[in-house]
Amino acid sequence: MKIYKKQGDTIQILCSPEETAEKGDYLHIEDQKMKKGLIVQVIDIQFANLPGILEDMLRDVMTEDSIKGYDCDPFNISSQIETLKDTRLLVCKIRGSMENGKAKSEATWLPSRTNSRIVLYPIEKLVSTKNGKRPMTLGRTRSSSLTVDVRMLDGKLNVITGKKGVGKSHLSKLIILTLIKNGAPCLVFDVNGEYVNIGRSKNNEPNPEADKISVMTPGQNLRFGLKSVGLKTLLNTMIYALELPRTSSKVFSRIWRELEKTGKLTLTEFNSAIRRFGCHESVREAIYSRFNTLLDLELFSDDPSEIFDFENSVQEMNRGCAYIINMKDQHSLSRRLVVELFISKLTEQLSEKMLKAVFLFAEEAHFYLRETYWEDIVTRMRHLGVFTTFITNQPDTVQESVYRQADNIFMFNFTNDHDLEAVSKVAKIDTESLKSIVKDLPKRNCLIVGDIVQDFPVVVNVKPLNVQTMGQTRHFFQD
Repeated sequence: MKIYKKQGDTIQILCSPEETAEKGDYLHIEDQKMKKGLIVQVIDIQFANLPGILEDMLRDVMTEDSIKGYDCDPFNISSQIETLKDTRLLVCKIRGSMENGKAKSEATWLPSRTNSRIVLYPIEKLVSTKNGKRPMTLGRTRSSSLTVDVRMLDGKLNVITGKKGVGKSHLSKLIILTLIKNGAPCLVFDVNGEYVNIGRSKNNEPNPEADKISVMTPGQNLRFGLKSVGLKTLLNTMIYALELPRTSSKVFSRIWRELEKTGKLTLTEFNSAIRRFGCHESVREAIYSRFNTLLDLELFSDDPSEIFDFENSVQEMNRGCAYIINMKDQHSLSRRLVVELFISKLTEQLSEKMLKAVFLFAEEAHFYLRETYWEDIVTRMRHLGVFTTFITNQPDTVQESVYRQADNIFMFNFTNDHDLEAVSKVAKIDTESLKSIVKDLPKRNCLIVGDIVQDFPVVVNVKPLNVQTMGQTRHFFQD
């Protein structure tokens, strides 16, 4: 391999047909005189357009069927021409430099064309995990397995994105199981029922983390009580999910406090109190209609055995567990209500230091997360201790601020230019690299960018997982 030219942060390298390199590979350009080198990443592979090659190939096309006989080539020139025709041009981006055996993110110098030696550089040397106390093996690169430190997800904002069926949920399951194994609390909003069997292996046996996983379906084994939820959380839910007017919310609070004083804070008593409370008819109707929506969705109960205990859940989460909220086949309003209840209650518990932190996994969040939460999650909630991972196959539904401030992004294949344009706003990688690499990724392969790989973009084949696959597309033709 030889350096051809440099322009900006792009270096082009001539590569013979015998030398192998793929998109995503790292190369070390070592200047043997200066005793230091550049670390570059291959983002595209082209044929070298050398002078005269086109004419020679056109001549071959025109004569290969018409001229017959024996080629006399005493100086073996034709084999050299054939080699030139197959010479590759590697388009690379500078990712850093190497000095005294240590990789650095900055590179302010240019190596020699004639005195440089170019070799493939193992990714595991860049993404060092020697001091990682909590290792997580994500999969394999071309040269070896990729092990990262799961602590690089702590306090971070993450995005997992790619088109349908490429392995996004598979990766998120791997991350969730590793977090639970390390004693971290997880909350998963599962839109398609893909995580309900995360605690069971493919042969239907419970895995080692099974006893730390609770799957809850709203209206079935997940119901709330008025006392356990509290006025603040329920009022926020009524305002944001059911659009209760502010004037009606004041009356709602007065009714709540009166029933709380008399010890009659139940669904039946609350319903009766709304009808007899002295207020304007429009206010009463606004409260009554919304309260009955809660009852119709069967999200609340007065039976202590059915009620989700938030105080007990805090203790469980602090010990390390995962709550999977199965929202498959749920009404869109039910989804929004459950999400509002959980996020509002979690924020309250985190503010009061009852809960240490929580890793929130939001699958296709645009279905149930109101727009005002996006900015909250990026800023305020991160400081409180809500560390969110967004999982989506519609990247344009995620606000631009999330991509720009995300600490880690896992990108699977996208071929649609509109989708690529949406994810190209990532701050930790240039647009050209992202579009070029992501477009050609095979299934189950992803490009990882961010703190978890020490800001060196890495392509990895995500390792298989012994977990029951859920959420597949149902087919009519079984053959």
